Amino acid sequence: MTCEDTGNQKKKPSLEFYPLFHHSILSLTHSNPRFTIHFIHSYIIHMCTGPSNGWSRARGLVVKTLVLIGGALLVKRLTKSTTRWDHARIVSQSIAGEKFSKEQASRDPDNFFNLRWLCCPAADMVDGSKVLYFEQAFWRTPHKPFRQRFCMVKPCPKEMRCDVEFSTYAIRDAEEYKNFCDRSRDQRPLPEEVIGDVAEHLTTIHLNRCERGKRCLYEGSTPPGGFPNSWNGASYCTSELAVLKNNEIHTWDRGYDDDEKQVWGVKNGPYEFKPAPGPATGAGPASTSVDMLSPLNFPLSIGKRIEGSFVLQE
Repeated sequence: MTCEDTGNQKKKPSLEFYPLFHHSILSLTHSNPRFTIHFIHSYIIHMCTGPSNGWSRARGLVVKTLVLIGGALLVKRLTKSTTRWDHARIVSQSIAGEKFSKEQASRDPDNFFNLRWLCCPAADMVDGSKVLYFEQAFWRTPHKPFRQRFCMVKPCPKEMRCDVEFSTYAIRDAEEYKNFCDRSRDQRPLPEEVIGDVAEHLTTIHLNRCERGKRCLYEGSTPPGGFPNSWNGASYCTSELAVLKNNEIHTWDRGYDDDEKQVWGVKNGPYEFKPAPGPATGAGPASTSVDMLSPLNFPLSIGKRIEGSFVLQE
């Protein structure tokens, strides 16, 4: 945009208001960035129709103001803090979806099975907490989950030194929820029914943001002493959870008896679940059949491997 000379004017524009002008503009742009565009457009039009001998000084003012506005917007963007609910939302989104432990089972078939992790949103609580349905099954039998849970994700209480509270609950009628995430929405229990079917509390993990340099985004564990558990002779259980980039999840659950002996759960580290890859280009039924026949999906030596398997957790 250019300005035409409107003639010689003897009166120069007063600049006494410049400090207040700068402060007002910065305040407005900080609270409403859209104001920036309207301000620049209106101000240039004003100067184009105003006195020509004030243009050189006004042009400097415009440039200076634009620099200050840009700096204010940049600082606002860089210093925008992540809220407590933002952390909870990130964790909820990360644990949702279909994931598999196939890569880990390939590396260490004696201790890990190829399991399917499936999780999806089920309801919202009044306080904003997210309720998700979660199930695990062998990859070759996804319609027969051996573990079903409700997960509740919300920010940690302000008095606690953590970011996200991740709790698991039993399901009042687990059979009714099998393959919940695989169904169409009109075939699922309604959100109010889901809330009514949240049964006994099982575990709670307090997650914190990971330190810089680590692969994870959030990590945490159950409090010292874990939570009561009686499966396979256990007296209590512990859980660890790590949320990594690209929605990868690491989970490690173990049960101990009164003598501190581990009686169920994996002994050699957490299960590593990675998101299901998209369908390979050109892959037909043949490739699927070959994968289905993989030894990773048939625990033929289950009697020998069961001690180190995740399935012991149930």
